Amino acid sequence: MSRLARQKRYPPRACAVSRARQRGAALLPRPPFLRHATTDEASVAQAFSMATPELTSDLVHGPVSRQAASRRGTSRLWRSSQRLVASMLGLVILVIGLGAWTRLVDAGLGCPDWPGCYGALVVPDAQTASLHSPHHPLEGYKAWAEMIHRYAASLLGLAAIALLALGWRIRRREAHQSQTFEGGSGEAKVTDHWGAQARTRFPLAGCWLLLGMLLVQGAFGAFTVTLKLWPQVVTLHLLGGLSVLSLLLLLWLSLRRRAAPLTVAAEQHTACADAAHIRRQPWLATLAAALLLGQLALGGWTSSNYAGLACEGFPTCNGAAWPAMDWGEGFHLTQDVGPSYLHGQLHGEARTAIHMAHRGGAVLLGAVLLALYWRQRRHLPARTPSPDNPWRWALGCWLVQAGLGIANVLWWLPLDLALAHTLGAVALTLAMVWAMDQMRQAARHKRASVSQALA
Repeated sequence: MSRLARQKRYPPRACAVSRARQRGAALLPRPPFLRHATTDEASVAQAFSMATPELTSDLVHGPVSRQAASRRGTSRLWRSSQRLVASMLGLVILVIGLGAWTRLVDAGLGCPDWPGCYGALVVPDAQTASLHSPHHPLEGYKAWAEMIHRYAASLLGLAAIALLALGWRIRRREAHQSQTFEGGSGEAKVTDHWGAQARTRFPLAGCWLLLGMLLVQGAFGAFTVTLKLWPQVVTLHLLGGLSVLSLLLLLWLSLRRRAAPLTVAAEQHTACADAAHIRRQPWLATLAAALLLGQLALGGWTSSNYAGLACEGFPTCNGAAWPAMDWGEGFHLTQDVGPSYLHGQLHGEARTAIHMAHRGGAVLLGAVLLALYWRQRRHLPARTPSPDNPWRWALGCWLVQAGLGIANVLWWLPLDLALAHTLGAVALTLAMVWAMDQMRQAARHKRASVSQALA
């Protein structure tokens, strides 16, 4: 019989069965589930396994295949969690920008109640609003600015709940994999590029902390309205938003390291050439973090007391290098609760003191960032490119932020520049949190390298 006729008569699978029958089942080892089958049945099944191994891998190697499928499902959940956290990062930046826009257009009291607006979930018409609050006339664009900010913040809270549910599902799946296939405790350990043990367990505690911080932020948002823009609450509300932003960035970095520790370690090694090239400088970095926190608080205090235009001109203030200032009244932290603080309640000299304090804090923060950048740059090898310096971006963001602040003073606080100044604070916060995280990881890898060398 010719080859073509044989192929027509016996398809590839049938040819495999025929060859297996001719060779005999004794030539091939039988899987456990075929030990009691007849020779002919075993030959047919084994030949079919040879012809289509991908269809019978679950039958022959069931637990291994199920383990691989389970791990693939867990990897998809890890990637979903990273994408969700990245989306939440963008959303929280949007919420902070909307909050700044609401404050800059004097829409903080666009809706006199909370969580609704004139007793409704959407902005009502003028007649309904007058029936609900006759002494607070409706201004449509201000009410919508406030409600859009609330809608975006509510969406962020729902995303945090979804992230917590996703993390809980990943934890349960990992625990099941460890108990079923490995007999372990549910926490895998992977050795990264420098020999350090990288934890791959999902950071569920960070998700709980994020949800708690968002609940506190919601309370601050309610108090902002009910206490009529009390400056203390407005400042804490801004600091809370930036704290949520920092936590989300740290959570994203943690998920990225835990999901693929080998890949991330290799990327870090390529970027820095060696972990020893990053100096930790703990006291200087701690000072920079404290100054950043103080400067953000001063920025919120300046905005909530409407002190952005207290000084005319730069670098002088109202024609003097050291103008008349009332520090006691400007930083009086127990202001009365009750009156509306829309457009502020402080007199001119108190607002000037706040403005000058904000300028001085910016100078101090810039000096410390420059020192961190310079000390790190001196520690790098001679031919290492400057992007390896983690403080490069922080110093660049500070320079942009300082330029925006000066432009706001010289051009009398235009809306677009004032909004850009707030977003510049967001960028500076992200850059500094990332730089400090890089230093912490470098110190961790140095300790791991020393331990490995001693061992």
